[in-house]
Amino acid sequence: MKRVIVVKLGLLLIAVIVGVTVASAGGGDVTNVDASYAGQEVEVALGESLVLALESNRTTGFQWALVENSDQTTLQHAGHKYVPYENTDPPLPGVGGKELWTFKALKKGKSTISMEYSQPWEGGEKAAETFVMTVLVR
Repeated sequence: MKRVIVVKLGLLLIAVIVGVTVASAGGGDVTNVDASYAGQEVEVALGESLVLALESNRTTGFQWALVENSDQTTLQHAGHKYVPYENTDPPLPGVGGKELWTFKALKKGKSTISMEYSQPWEGGEKAAETFVMTVLVR
């Protein structure tokens, strides 16, 4: 009897964890874009996530920075991570990767995303590359 209760509680716990994970993912609709979308307007659905992938090489000291998100009430920055092409820790010198910038569409409207690829320290090269894209949330 105790074993049956333990198994049922375990299954209930797994169901709760899966439910929370799915709910926090926001339904799973994602629009993926890259540098080829520079200067363009992209449409995303309300509640959808937008993932912007930009080439990067952290071993050179360069990284992308979000300079502007013109309407954060429409499009919210939800995360950022660097993914090296070679899966080594730490990344091998000279091996590049990509930066993944995630945004969440919160309400209908329009927001412009501006990014700069720079060396963030004093005296480092600024705005070696730029990226601008308009996002229309429908």
